[in-house]
Amino acid sequence: MLAREEVAVLVAGPGPDAPHLVLHDDRATTVPADDVAGLVARLEADARPRWVWWSAGRDAARVVQDGVRLARTWDVAEAHRLLHGGLAADPPLAWAAAHGLAADSVPAAPSGDLFDLVDAPDLPPDDVLVDAAGHLRADHARWLEDARHLGAWARAALDTARAQLAAAPAVSQRLAGTVASESAAALLCLELERDGLPLDRARTEALVAAAAGPRAADPAAELAARRERDATVLRHLPEGTRTDLRNPADVKAMLASVGVDVPTTRKWVLEAYRDVHPVVDALLTWRRDERIATTYGYRWLDAHVGADDRLRGPWAACDGAAGRMTADNGLHNLPALLRPGVAAHPGHVLVRADLGQVEPRVLAVVAQDRAFAEATRADDLYAPVAARLGVERPVAKVAVLAAMYGQRSGAAGEALRGLEAAYPTAMGLLDRAYETGRRGEPLRTYGGRLVPTGRFLAGQAPGTDHRLDAARGRFARNAVIQGSAAELFKVWAATVRATTADLGAAVVLCLHDELLLHVPEGAAQEAARRVDTALDDAARRWSGGAPVRFVSDTQVVARWSDAKD
Repeated sequence: MLAREEVAVLVAGPGPDAPHLVLHDDRATTVPADDVAGLVARLEADARPRWVWWSAGRDAARVVQDGVRLARTWDVAEAHRLLHGGLAADPPLAWAAAHGLAADSVPAAPSGDLFDLVDAPDLPPDDVLVDAAGHLRADHARWLEDARHLGAWARAALDTARAQLAAAPAVSQRLAGTVASESAAALLCLELERDGLPLDRARTEALVAAAAGPRAADPAAELAARRERDATVLRHLPEGTRTDLRNPADVKAMLASVGVDVPTTRKWVLEAYRDVHPVVDALLTWRRDERIATTYGYRWLDAHVGADDRLRGPWAACDGAAGRMTADNGLHNLPALLRPGVAAHPGHVLVRADLGQVEPRVLAVVAQDRAFAEATRADDLYAPVAARLGVERPVAKVAVLAAMYGQRSGAAGEALRGLEAAYPTAMGLLDRAYETGRRGEPLRTYGGRLVPTGRFLAGQAPGTDHRLDAARGRFARNAVIQGSAAELFKVWAATVRATTADLGAAVVLCLHDELLLHVPEGAAQEAARRVDTALDDAARRWSGGAPVRFVSDTQVVARWSDAKD
């Protein structure tokens, strides 16, 4: 990789319309932003190189926006996040880490303040990118406004990528492959943002109206709709009761006044009291509708759904913790009430694929537990685990989830003791991760991502508070599995992207363990078959051929809500 294959570097100058530079065969070509897509497309078709850039969002956005599809990339920012953890990965930091320089020695960029002159570092000559201390010059953003400097900027990106590749084997033999899939995910994020999630606008507006009422003509009508929603709760209380439903303390006092004494007003707590008093059920319904009205109402529709009936928002390949993909504008936390509005456009269908019981199956790979791996041969992993433990399936499920999430009290704790005896290798790995987290020490996922557990609950030094140490331990226990599962998911998503493109299919949503594709109607069954094949291929490559079976519930539907769980 990089050393053994054709490589091209793509970098962009500062600003949306700045020139871009392509470096290939040591020949640098600078082109206007309007022309870069054509140059990159020709080179992709002729040489199919691995593209290197500082970050997809910084350097490849214009190319993706213009519809160019690239196959292989090395994203310096994503590689840095894997090697060093966290979310920060701008070029000066990635360069410094790749060249053995301390992060806290990276010079601050000039802010334009008059006092900059006092503490400003000595800048190198105008034609030099690296300062005397070995860092990228502090004023590189201004420096790059001169397009003549883009060639040095591209060579610095390539130098950083090669240093990252050289450092990878000392961390993990799997890390270079993880960089490749993380880089593909970063590229996919740009495509997801460009293409958007298809909606049935009329159905979505009707769903919003059912929860929030019709569009308000003015602020007075909006206030009246708000009072009407509140009245659906307050009518269950004595006449004249005044309660601010948006104030948790007021809500808690209101519930106590009708005999519902709860420690918190969170949904999962209130669910158990639905039948105790009608106000509880009304309150939970109110909260659902209030969320639509205030967060996913008409303003949300108008701001984020385009004229082409696509919901768009920014995507990120890494959340800065264990490495899950994230998205804004409701793409990752769309209320279930609005899912019927997510629908294929005319002539298309949706292929929805959801990984089944992925985290326990990932645990079998990460722990290299052959006994636990044997259980993954079943469609329902919890059934053979239950048989081995001599318990009912629900108890086995509780035990497995408790093991990964650190729940040790009640029925979960009792079931967990049986699991520890039956699968000591898998449980031992989780216990070691827990102790690592308690000490605030970093750990790495199966694919090599650094998870700096000391940053969890930052400000509280490990060893000073038992409760917080335990919270760190539980975070680490889950992160080592959740982060590894995120890596498998990205390999799968990248494989699906590559293997279904010729069908006209497009990935339109990546939601934790779930993929949603928008596919021409005539290609639906073939796309679904390829999605499942891609999972087999991705799992084999990611796991190194471990004897662990991964499964997906793959369905062809017209609407997201049509998928049967």
